[in-house]
Amino acid sequence: MKILLTGARVIDPARKTDTTADILLEDGKIAKTGTDLLSSVKSKEAVKIKIIDLDGMVLTPGLIDMHTHLREPGLEYKETIASGARAAVTGGFTSIACMPNTDPVNDNRSITEFIKRKASEAALANVYPIGAISRGSSGIQMTEFWDLKEAGAVALSDDGKPVMDAALMRHALEYAHSLSLPVIAHSEDTNLSAGGQMNEGYYSTILGLRGIPSIAEEVMIARDILIAEFTKTHLHIAHVSTAGSVRLIRNAKERGIQITAETAPHYFTLTDEVLQTYSTSLKVNPPLRSAADLKAIREGLADGTLDAIATDHAPHARTDKELEFEYAASGISGLETSLSLSLRLVQDGVLSLPDLIAKMSLNPAQILHLPKGTLAAGADADITVFDPHLKWTVDVGAFCSKGKNSPFHGWEMQGKALLTIVGGEIKYSLPSLKI
Repeated sequence: MKILLTGARVIDPARKTDTTADILLEDGKIAKTGTDLLSSVKSKEAVKIKIIDLDGMVLTPGLIDMHTHLREPGLEYKETIASGARAAVTGGFTSIACMPNTDPVNDNRSITEFIKRKASEAALANVYPIGAISRGSSGIQMTEFWDLKEAGAVALSDDGKPVMDAALMRHALEYAHSLSLPVIAHSEDTNLSAGGQMNEGYYSTILGLRGIPSIAEEVMIARDILIAEFTKTHLHIAHVSTAGSVRLIRNAKERGIQITAETAPHYFTLTDEVLQTYSTSLKVNPPLRSAADLKAIREGLADGTLDAIATDHAPHARTDKELEFEYAASGISGLETSLSLSLRLVQDGVLSLPDLIAKMSLNPAQILHLPKGTLAAGADADITVFDPHLKWTVDVGAFCSKGKNSPFHGWEMQGKALLTIVGGEIKYSLPSLKI
């Protein structure tokens, strides 16, 4: 069936367009973009077209989350590929890239192929596996990069664990570069962060929780920048959380080093002050930082130092979170709140709406070398439609994700995904959108 989307504000950063337009979808592709397309369709063909009026809505290339944890295989009680993919389309994401810290770790062809197969069976969002840099993410021996790529891995990372061995990181960057596979760094010096529960500073002192200093992140970013400069290879930094990290990345870009970076909504929305409640829903790694760090993250997004916004979706069961703070797992279930939280950057004047969409679609696609992130004719019909004015209240009980661990429960939000189309097929629509 053909689908005609009419009357929306169409934003396509890849083509630098922001205008009211219609889009015709056919055979899983974008067939045509223009004005008043319905009048150009012959009457006998019009009856075969599903027409959806999107007046007042915003239509963009499908959102891409380049940092998702799906937990399957091995930890299905936290999340499955199917439940994570459903949470993704509900949140407006048409594509997600899943980190390898499953059980067993995605460090070989069979696990990568398993993830691809389960994603195909779910038939919801596009799921792109990220393979491990080292076997078991132990940081000792490199995985078979070519085998992982051939099986479908789009990047490499030991996310959740840093690569502490500088020589291994150097060889990983060199080998991955020859295969055009991005390396995504989890920047943490575990000698500095060991035993830490939250950001080191005033609030960790008064709360009696052991702190994680900002330099635990910054030392590793500085090291990896130097390695990337030496090897002349591309490096991507995950979940940036500190002002010092932003400064290092900005300086590296000014010097022409091939580096990209992402942050997550909680790092430009929350600070360590909120931990006075001792709520484990606020425990993340890297931890929530200071107000000065939050300000720097927003500035880094505004000036382009930070290229992408990723959810760092980390679903957990209640048994992982409802513990003493020290023993609780780190992470926030973020796929279903990311778009709304990120739209606050537009509401606050930090980013323009086209700039925000670029950081959530085009830029992740380019970093991961995905054929996505555009509304050009012939492109895959992956589309996100949202209402920037719709007000709603976060209810974790209504999450499609198995992970209900979110500090945003009960928050009033503005802006929500209404329609998510993947490969020309409607995978999610808000019930109030009568289609």
